[in-house]
Amino acid sequence: MSGLVRIERDDAAFHIRLNRPEKMNALSAEMVEALIDAVEQAHRQDAGLITLEGEGRNFSAGFDFSDVDAQSEGDLLLRFVRIETLLQLLRTSPCLTVALAHGRNFGAGVDLFAACRLRYADKDATFRMPGLKFGLVLGTRHFAALVGAQAARALLETAATFDAAHAREIGFLQAMAPRDEWAGLRAQALARAAELPRASRAALYDTLADRGADEDLSRLVRSAAAPGLKQRIAAYLGAPR
Repeated sequence: MSGLVRIERDDAAFHIRLNRPEKMNALSAEMVEALIDAVEQAHRQDAGLITLEGEGRNFSAGFDFSDVDAQSEGDLLLRFVRIETLLQLLRTSPCLTVALAHGRNFGAGVDLFAACRLRYADKDATFRMPGLKFGLVLGTRHFAALVGAQAARALLETAATFDAAHAREIGFLQAMAPRDEWAGLRAQALARAAELPRASRAALYDTLADRGADEDLSRLVRSAAAPGLKQRIAAYLGAPR
């Protein structure tokens, strides 16, 4: 397993930590592949619970733009598709999935957080989803399903930063919780996951699942494949934020 991701196995739980603190856990291509491998490993080993946390100052700063100039638009499209693959693995997981956030979180990092069924954050956590600033449709429909179309529109049209209190108010968080309570939350989630046999839990999640995965992928690909992706990203990165 890549050093970009740390896994701690505890009974039926897979605790996955994003481990790139020097880059605010920005999602490089390598980290995304490591996260996909970690989630697939949890599924192969019949885990009941997957938790996601970030090392260092925050959960995740989102897409890693540091090497955009060296990549073709095709390379970038593939990277975004692989992020969507990771999001869909989590959204459709037979495991109970829990994300715990702190610090400043952006873009695809917020989408990664949103892909989990239970979401908690420290009161210092903030969230911002600026992908539409450069024309990218990633996680948009799922975010709206969580918080409602009106709240999603208000935040996404302006790429506004919202704090943990507002996230709780609109239903993006189950609760705010300081980091010293996270171990207790993980233990509660593991007990909850054990309430049903694996097959029953998987059947429940599948029955209640949103069937929009193909639509999400097609919208992402259409948005990222529009000519000029690199120029749009460069304009976004160069604009005051």
